[in-house]
Amino acid sequence: MERVLIGMSGGVDSSAAVSILQNQGYEVVGVTFQFIENFDPTDAIKVAKKLGIEHHVADYRKEFKEIVIDSFMKDYENGLTPNPCVLCNRTCKFKFLIEEANKYNCQKIATGHYAKIEDGKIYKSADKAKDQSYFLCRLPKEWISRILFPLEGLTKDKVRKIAEEVGLENSQKKDSFDVCFINDSFRSYMMENSNQKKGDVINIDTQEVIGHHEGLMNYTIGQRKGLAIGGTEDKMYVVGKDIDKNILYIALGDQNEALISTSCLVDQVNYLEEEKVKNCMARFRYRQQEIPVELEWIGEEQVIVHYPQGVKSVTPGQTCVFYQGEECLGGGTIREVQKDGKKLWYL
Repeated sequence: MERVLIGMSGGVDSSAAVSILQNQGYEVVGVTFQFIENFDPTDAIKVAKKLGIEHHVADYRKEFKEIVIDSFMKDYENGLTPNPCVLCNRTCKFKFLIEEANKYNCQKIATGHYAKIEDGKIYKSADKAKDQSYFLCRLPKEWISRILFPLEGLTKDKVRKIAEEVGLENSQKKDSFDVCFINDSFRSYMMENSNQKKGDVINIDTQEVIGHHEGLMNYTIGQRKGLAIGGTEDKMYVVGKDIDKNILYIALGDQNEALISTSCLVDQVNYLEEEKVKNCMARFRYRQQEIPVELEWIGEEQVIVHYPQGVKSVTPGQTCVFYQGEECLGGGTIREVQKDGKKLWYL
């Protein structure tokens, strides 16, 4: 019987995945990673006991802080908007699953992600509302053949039903959508863990000071709500930051040209197909609609992504993910945002 190690958070997704794997004939071993302080593994331990599987708790707090949290804070201090989940999957979660699987003589690893793996390739989940292929784009090719995603083909309601049918107490447990290491509000976390300084908010079109910000790390490109600036009925959007001068740039109106870019430089690209394509679809944020793009490869891990029709609020530090139909081709980090071939000075 093939042994599979599954990462168990204590949530309904990974818990239902255990039951599915058992029904598929695998010998399942569970592992729960302690990545942050004040994490309680009780729910995962209860599920493992209920389903009768071997279970371990592995403490990776030190590694997670150094690799994910410190990197996250450094990027924000440098004016970027990082995606910690993409970084974590490559450098922590799946990496440590591989290490723990080798330790416990497990041939496969599994998680409760909504995605599909077939013939060594990553595809979108059948449930498009829950699809998480975006966050898996930087997994190395050599890992993919060992990964199982038991929830592929299932809706969230079906997953909850499976958990309920096997008598799991967490079958109705709420999903978590926030950054896992931020228990309080994002703004409160930033205020407590960084050296925030108030500064000017400037209208990018008129160069007039129209207000003051509470610290640049509290704002993301494209943000509209929570700006606390009056004096106009037009919608306001964050369009840029000047870290050296501590300036937050705002544009008025949802069709403002300062929101629009037509290309971006993406580096640290993890490309999962053998041959690089020229045309495909791309997503610049998790929930964003896919956009047709043309790829201009300038190195093995660097590409200029062209989208002449223009896209709003493409953001340095975020992840650009490439798709061809249902297949995830890979992705990388947005480093520079451009318009008509020139770098946008305010990003």
